[in-house]
Amino acid sequence: MNRMQERYNKEVVPALRKTFDLKNVMEAPRIQKVVVNIGMGEALDNPKSLESAVSDLTIVTGQKPVMTKARKSIANFKLREGRLIGTKVTLRGHRMWSFLDRLLSTALPRVRDFRGVSANAFDGRGNYTLGLRDQLIFPEIEYDKIDKLRGMEVTIVTTAPNDDQARALLQLLGMPFSRKEA
Repeated sequence: MNRMQERYNKEVVPALRKTFDLKNVMEAPRIQKVVVNIGMGEALDNPKSLESAVSDLTIVTGQKPVMTKARKSIANFKLREGRLIGTKVTLRGHRMWSFLDRLLSTALPRVRDFRGVSANAFDGRGNYTLGLRDQLIFPEIEYDKIDKLRGMEVTIVTTAPNDDQARALLQLLGMPFSRKEA
């Protein structure tokens, strides 16, 4: 069992049950999955860039990503339905816990001028989305091997019924929310 998962079971669940007066252990919010997504507009002009994004995502998550296609055509963006425009990975179980552990303990502290992540990036249903500017904050990525800095989006999907419970869950797991917004 991963140390983050162990911490969730031993510390976070009892604290959440006490805070929100939950009678049953199964009522405590938990993390269902983590989706890591790289959207790439430049893939329209440079199809090779998609391959390097796939390799970066594979190194970071330890799982092979799937290509995402455009759902509809948008003339202003020179986008046609069905074109490959990004790549994403859905992490569950052990891989999800180890990715979250690496994200919170090693990757986020490596961000330059880091003052915490926004506490307002919840969607109203208890899910949190975090935008990262570049892939270099992960120690697995070697600076010499990348062709371009790429941002990525990390969405943490929880079973929490509302944003307050999800915020408490992530805070107890060690998510560094910034002080001024919370």
